[in-house]
Amino acid sequence: MSIAASLVMELRSRTGAGMMECKKALTETNGDFEAAIEHMRKSGLAKADKKAGRIAAEGRVAIAFAKDARRGAIVEVNCETDFVGNNPDFVAFVSAVAEAALASGATDVQALGAARLADGTTVDEARRALVVKIGENVALRRVELVVAKGTLCAYLHGIRIGVVVDVAGGNAELSKDLAMHIAASKPMCVSADQIPAEVLARERTIVEAQAAASGKPPEIVVKMVEGRLRKFAGESSLLGQPFVKDPDTSVEKLVKQAGARVHAFVRYEVGEGIEKAKGDFVAEVMAQARGG
Repeated sequence: MSIAASLVMELRSRTGAGMMECKKALTETNGDFEAAIEHMRKSGLAKADKKAGRIAAEGRVAIAFAKDARRGAIVEVNCETDFVGNNPDFVAFVSAVAEAALASGATDVQALGAARLADGTTVDEARRALVVKIGENVALRRVELVVAKGTLCAYLHGIRIGVVVDVAGGNAELSKDLAMHIAASKPMCVSADQIPAEVLARERTIVEAQAAASGKPPEIVVKMVEGRLRKFAGESSLLGQPFVKDPDTSVEKLVKQAGARVHAFVRYEVGEGIEKAKGDFVAEVMAQARGG
């Protein structure tokens, strides 16, 4: 049957799908507008599920704050390519996800997926619709809700690194400096005593093997091991690191001079820990062009 162009345009406006996909859905439902929407929704879910297994290691970090800066949410949402990471629809979705995380108080990905967006749809429903629209897997990777003991400060370095830091005392400039330092220096925790025991045990095994291979006397080896562990703890903790703007001053000294205290921080970097697949980029583009 013949499908009016105006009906195709209206369906495209409602669903955000491509012209050909809208025309196909209307043809398969004999021009029934609502049936076409339902058909596209069902086929869209199938397409989204099909793409769910594809590695998504690109994307964006987004942060949302309450007006009083006492509650904040940070999220990482992944896609497959950096091109889609800058797609306006993807950008808007990630921002909306951060706001939904803050509003709902979601503390894990499952709860985040069930949270409602401003238009009433769930985050996961919107994610699936976006997968169909952009043709790539979109994944909610992680979320963290931060409740401040002091005041929260956020810093985004481009689209890939986001930091939320909880600081009591000091001033806004200090908090921003600390957030930027955390983004650049990747500390594991605030202070050395917060380093997980298993991390220290693994590092001890490594430095013991290195020290033993030096051929030094046992008593020297012991001192070498302890010295290297202290250095590792300092380099791994925020307070033990040299401040990026002034390497002669430690972060701990900077904070003390300001009469401040760092309670906690969260640092997200897009794709960290995800093993990226190596493939033929041209082949991937051709596959997407064919609707793969």
